[in-house]
Amino acid sequence: MQRQSHMRLAATVFSLALAGGAMADPVEDTLVIETDEGQIELVTTTAAPAHLQDVMDTIWSGWHFREDETRDLQRDDFDNPGMVFADRGLDSWNAAQGKNGESCAGCHQGPESMKGLRAVLPRVDEKTGKLMILENYVNACVTERMGLEAWGTTGDKMKDMLALISMQSRGEVVNVAIDGPAAPFWEQGKEIYYTRYGQLEMACANCHEDQQGKMIRADHLSQGQINGFPTYRLKDAGMVSAQQRFVGCVRDTRAETFKAGSDEFKALELYVASRGNGLSIEGVSVRH
Repeated sequence: MQRQSHMRLAATVFSLALAGGAMADPVEDTLVIETDEGQIELVTTTAAPAHLQDVMDTIWSGWHFREDETRDLQRDDFDNPGMVFADRGLDSWNAAQGKNGESCAGCHQGPESMKGLRAVLPRVDEKTGKLMILENYVNACVTERMGLEAWGTTGDKMKDMLALISMQSRGEVVNVAIDGPAAPFWEQGKEIYYTRYGQLEMACANCHEDQQGKMIRADHLSQGQINGFPTYRLKDAGMVSAQQRFVGCVRDTRAETFKAGSDEFKALELYVASRGNGLSIEGVSVRH
C-alpha cells in the first residue's frame, strides 16, 4: 500500500509539473565557436548510437534545449563564463604545487597532451581493471606523483582541472567503449538509469527519455547528454561536473543519493556518456 501511495504521489507531482506544458522541440541551430585560433563547428545532433535506436532515432546536445541568450554565450570564448575556470585550471597545471615542487606540466608538458582523453572517458584502466572517470586520473596524479591529499571529486581545484582538460578535446567525438571489460559497468549504469528512486519514484529515463522536449515548470527537458560537462550553470553561477549533476538529480527525487565519485555514479556516467556517442565534446559548455 505504501509503495502504491508513493507511485500515485509521483504520478501526481510529475503530471502537475508538466500540466499545460506544450511540447518544445529542440531548437534547430548550429554551434560554431569563435576562439583565439579560429572557428570550431561542433556536432550537436546526430543519429543515435546503435544501442539507443530502439528508443530514439536522434541524439541532441543539451545546448539545443536552452534559450537563445544561453546558447549565444557558448558561441564565443570571450563571452563564455566557463572559460575563467579553464584559465584557473591552466594556472594550476603550471604551478609547482607538489611536495617536491612537482607540477602537471613537469610530467605532461602542455595541457594539449590531454587531447582526446575526455572523449573516451569513462573507461576501464588496463592495469587495475577499475572504471576510471577523469577525476580519478587527476587524483591519481595528485596523490601518487605529487604526494598531496586528494583534491576530492567536486572541489573547485578539481573542477578547474576538469575544465582545462576537457577543453583539449573540444570538437572530438564522444566514443566511449561499452563492450569488453567495460560491459559489466555499462550494464550497471544502465540499470541505475532506468531504476526509480526516492519518494517520487522517478528514474533518469522518466525525464530525459520519456518526457524529453517537454517543459517542466520553466525548464525545457533535454536528453540529459553530458558531452558538455563540466558546464557553467547559470543557475549556480559556477562550474558543475557530471558527478555533481547526478547527485542533484537523485536528490530531486527525494532520495538518499549515492556519493559523487562512487562506483554507482561512475557506472552511471559511463552509461550516460555512451548515450552521447557521436556528439562533440563541448569543452566548457553553458547551461541554464
